[in-house]
Amino acid sequence: MVYNFFTSVFLLFFSLTATTPKPTETAKTLTLAKVGVVSETQSVYNRIKLHSASMPQFNVFEKAVIGFKHLKEQGKIKKDIITLIDFSLSSNAKRLWIIDMATQTVLYNTLVAHGKNSGDEFATAFSNASSSNKSSLGFYATGEIYKGKHGESLRLDGLENGINSNARSRAVVMHAADYVSDNFIKAHKRLGRSQGCPALPAALNKEVINLIKDKSCLFIYHPSQNYEAASKLLS
Repeated sequence: MVYNFFTSVFLLFFSLTATTPKPTETAKTLTLAKVGVVSETQSVYNRIKLHSASMPQFNVFEKAVIGFKHLKEQGKIKKDIITLIDFSLSSNAKRLWIIDMATQTVLYNTLVAHGKNSGDEFATAFSNASSSNKSSLGFYATGEIYKGKHGESLRLDGLENGINSNARSRAVVMHAADYVSDNFIKAHKRLGRSQGCPALPAALNKEVINLIKDKSCLFIYHPSQNYEAASKLLS
């Protein structure tokens, strides 16, 4: 009886130690999985860059893809298109890209304005508050087209609470603006600014907003530690 008891205890202990992964093994597995995701994203980035005159930095693209995949899984976006705006760049640069993830091509790369209280040539301050006249960072779903004071405009729904969730009530939309042009930059040494809207060149506005309307992903980036710490889509 004693022999059988100790034999049973030994076999139970052996079974538990043999099947329960060690913490180091678990961490290693998670690390390898993460490397696999990064490698896949890097491969997609390299393929797109190979046939594109311009691309955002990889770290910005990677963040956009992370949020895009989460939102696709949640059903909050439907199209395989990412509109990416990098507000770390000068407003004199073409800092908006529209990327077709299905065909892995850049469809547009153009100028885009930031809010007048976000900064002059460079955007440095962001807000979700009404009447702030500042841009808001983070992930959005594009909405419907309507005709407003700027002509055809595209409504935006901010998908991150406390970060850009007031976009619709603030009337933060994509619209055309004459101050988004190379001529304005030549005259003023910087692009014109909006009341918080990501405003587009007048010549491209109609075709761009018709392309990305109705539940595609918009990501507005800036290397703000406050944003990245608060964003659940990037955590």
